[in-house]
Amino acid sequence: MNTSPVNTDAAASRPHRFDPAGGCPHADNARLLARGAVTEVVLPGGVQGMAVLGHDALKEFLAHPDVAKNAQHFAALQAGEIADGWPLKTFATVQGMTTADGTDHRRLRSLMGKAFTARRVAELQPRITALTTELLDNLGEAAAAGDGVADLRKHFALPLPMGVICELLGVDAEYHDRLHHLSNQIVATDIGPEEAMAANREMVEVLGAVAAARAANPGDDLTTALIAAREENGDRLSPHELLGTLMLTIIAGHETTLNLITNAVRALCTHREQLALAQSSKVSWADVVEETLRWDSPVSYFPFRYPTRDLTLDGTVIPEGTPVLAGYSAAGRDKQAHGPDADRFDITRDNTTTRHLSLGHGAHFCMGAPLARMEATIALKQLFTRFPDLDLAVPEPELPRHASFVGNSVQKLPVRVGARARL
Repeated sequence: MNTSPVNTDAAASRPHRFDPAGGCPHADNARLLARGAVTEVVLPGGVQGMAVLGHDALKEFLAHPDVAKNAQHFAALQAGEIADGWPLKTFATVQGMTTADGTDHRRLRSLMGKAFTARRVAELQPRITALTTELLDNLGEAAAAGDGVADLRKHFALPLPMGVICELLGVDAEYHDRLHHLSNQIVATDIGPEEAMAANREMVEVLGAVAAARAANPGDDLTTALIAAREENGDRLSPHELLGTLMLTIIAGHETTLNLITNAVRALCTHREQLALAQSSKVSWADVVEETLRWDSPVSYFPFRYPTRDLTLDGTVIPEGTPVLAGYSAAGRDKQAHGPDADRFDITRDNTTTRHLSLGHGAHFCMGAPLARMEATIALKQLFTRFPDLDLAVPEPELPRHASFVGNSVQKLPVRVGARARL
């Protein structure tokens, strides 16, 4: 029997192996940050990669001129080493802004930018406010039917951003539930090859039907505008780019805000003194949103970027062609950037000194950031005005986590909308 002590140095130096089932990332993030700002990782299927998780290193990496998004720079993929059905393959191969560089990226971003101008987002405020009120009615009714308990994620945090983004795109309500289910499958990291390929096929079929409906009956929506742009002599979208852009817009346009609202409610319910500050208007709801983005980023590790040459970052070499993940949840709690109390949820924190990176940085900064911020701010203010004693119906550690290390949230959020729950 071998009684030799475990070589902890060797264990600490091993590449971090992501759990496909996801889970809360923060304990692992703290351990990895103690090693350094850049770490080797093993992705599902044994694919070798790296993650950048220190704030300063990530900020440099996201804007680095020798870092690309196009999968032509993904060495293992180009060598035929990535199998069909790999759960992260869509992140690399879908055609759209998140996988485009240079001129292509600017062209696609310019087309999309027409839907996300400051004026267009501001014009959405009355609709978002009205939809929020309607959904709070539904949440109250669901709670009344459920002995005072309702799933806030299902009845409120999900239908708000899904409804808004689908209105922008001109997607009929009949598709909403299916598109959310398919989005969940596409971002899941514990999914099997057959399921992954089936989800992608069905997503393309559904979005193809949406595009066909808008082509036959044009409207004042983004899908119609994208189709029209594709038919003009100037900027053009190929059929694959159109479907890829719709897919990315739907997934990013609702999953991120869904997680943001969910995580903010969880944080406030478990930090009642912070909630009291917001309810008394001593701190703005916009500050709540920013601190949630930093403290519990809606996206944990986002795939992929690829160095176009061997790149040294914070003393670590990232080889050319390596798939690299952006560690947003880790960067948000990096004590070197956010101070020794970075692990603490504090809505009075000055987030302007060191801005979080949870919505990106550089050329690929999230185009929908102003819309996500507006939706979350309106949602939280109205929610806790309408239900000031709202609280979790189960202990926070018992909430089931996302089956993904890409998204960062819980699958359900049962709450009591009346008197504060006693856990």
